[in-house]
Amino acid sequence: MRGGAPSFMSLALAEARKAAARGEVPIGAVIVRDGVVLAADGNRTLELNDPTAHAETLAIRAACGALQSQRLPDCDLYVTLEPCPMCAAAISFARIRRLYYAAPDPKGGAVESGVRFYSQPTCHHAPDVYGGIAESESAGMLRDFFRERR
Repeated sequence: MRGGAPSFMSLALAEARKAAARGEVPIGAVIVRDGVVLAADGNRTLELNDPTAHAETLAIRAACGALQSQRLPDCDLYVTLEPCPMCAAAISFARIRRLYYAAPDPKGGAVESGVRFYSQPTCHHAPDVYGGIAESESAGMLRDFFRERR
């Protein structure tokens, strides 16, 4: 599939909706290289009984498998929520070129919130970061999901 930032974020939002339908926190991620989607997934921590099964890590694993490489230097990641520390580290280790995220996460984010992983001297690779793409749609989906569970 080809397209630009809005259409790839739309795919990530669709993965987030699928995650919500499974009872998972609605976060979706898509990895793209040269305008082609390599991997797309949503959170599956409950389904897989795996606390590391965040949308970003699942998409990174799938893209690495598709390319038969542990590094994704020519790839871009679109995700519906600012990555947590674990996912920020995985993005760095995978050498992802660009990170596009929708909603900020002041409590759990680690890119422009919290620990600001990519600003740390121990970070060996920092992607170019673009936040706020489809922020209101993603934030609304998350608010609705948690409101229904309270």
